[in-house]
Order: sequence, then structure tokens, then C-alpha cells
Amino acid sequence: MLVTKKFVPSLFTILNAFCGFMSIVNSSNGMYDQACAFIVYAALFDVLDGLVARILRTSSDFGVELDSLSDAISFGAAPSFLLYSVHFKDYNGYGMVVSSMIMVFAAIRLARFNITLVGYEKDKFSGLPTPAAAITIIAYVYFYHNKVFKPDLSNIFINIITLGLSLLMVSKFKYPAFPKLTANAVRKNPFPFLLIIIAAVVSVATKGYAVFFICIAFILGGIVWSTIMQVTRKRKREEQIIAKRAKNGKKKIISS
Repeated sequence: MLVTKKFVPSLFTILNAFCGFMSIVNSSNGMYDQACAFIVYAALFDVLDGLVARILRTSSDFGVELDSLSDAISFGAAPSFLLYSVHFKDYNGYGMVVSSMIMVFAAIRLARFNITLVGYEKDKFSGLPTPAAAITIIAYVYFYHNKVFKPDLSNIFINIITLGLSLLMVSKFKYPAFPKLTANAVRKNPFPFLLIIIAAVVSVATKGYAVFFICIAFILGGIVWSTIMQVTRKRKREEQIIAKRAKNGKKKIISS
């Protein structure tokens, strides 16, 4: 029973990796819509494996490593190959290098995450999470690339998106983790859940076209929040230094 219980979250993780593989297969066959869909399925399984692990209380080092390996396939290799197949294959060596950056930087980000992880729960991430980067890519490819935007503009956008997301994954900007789906968590901090519900409603109402802009809002929100927090921390440190110097100055006056 114990072995079975521990295997359940890993089953969802394996399905995550399988969906990443299926995305690559579909991209290689020119079935780009299906390739995008499988990355979405992978993201759903990625959420489910963490949720099931918390419910069953079976988090482990093995699960963390397997999850990162699966994410490297589904949110690194799969979106990179999708980008190459959809656009960058026409640009020879340059196209191979640029399209591979999502895979390379996703692997770096996941390795960094594993060596800095303390415990099995995190309330925030350093760098853009790989699933968010992958969803941003497929939302753009599925709804906008060479469809809404003209080819010249699409070429500019896809290069900016690819390079920007790659760098953001290894940046020091902080992004919130997916909130725990518990009644207690909702009562303590309902705001994240409200935002998720609003995002889901808007996505359905716009037939998915808003997903890309929701992702961009999430990305920019992390940059702004991290910048504000950094400025606040710097100001507090400066105030502490000034207060310490003033205190030391008073001590010197008294002693003299």
C-alpha cells in the first residue's frame, strides 16, 4: 500500500513527460495545434502531481527530481522544438541556436531550483517558472503567430518572446508559486484564487485569445513586484545603517 501511495504522484509526473514527448511528435509531423494542446495537458498533469503529493503527503527527493526531468521535456524541449518547427527552421544555424534557448535555459533554471530547494514546498520562485514560459509560447503560436500578426511583425515578436522568456527563466525576479487548493489557504489569502478565477473566465469568454496577454501580465507583474520589493529592502537596509551610525555616534558622545 505504501509503495502504491508513493507511486500515484509520480504517475502524473510521468504523464507530464509523455505529453511533452507527444508534443514533439506532433510538431515533427506539422500538427502544431495538437503540439500546443499536449503542452497544455502536460501543464495540467504538472499541477496535479503536486496537488496529489500534498493530499497523500508523499513528497520525496525522487519526486522532485522526476518532476524537474519531466518539466525539462514538456516545458523545455517540447516548446523549443515547436518554435523551431513553426518558424526558426527557415533560419538555419541561427534558428537552431535561438529556438534551443528555451530548452537550455529551462534546464538551467530547473537545475538551479533543485539545488536551492529547501523542503518540498515553496511560496515563490526565483525566475519565471518553466510552465508559465511554455504556456506563453504556445498561446502566442496557437492564436497569433502569422494569424493575427503579419509575417514581418510575427518574426519580430517570436524572436523577442523566445529570447525574453529564456532570460527571464534564469533571472532573479520572483514569481509566486501556484497556491495550495485548501479551504484554509482560501480563507487566509483569497486574492490569488480570485485572480485565477477571473483569468479562467476571461480566457473562456475570449475563446483563449486572452491567455497570451494574461501570461504577459503575470510576467510583468513578477518583474514589477520584484523591483518594488528590492527597492523596499534596499531602503530598509539604508535606514538601519543610518540608525546604527546615529546610535554609535550617541555612544561616543556619552563616553567622551
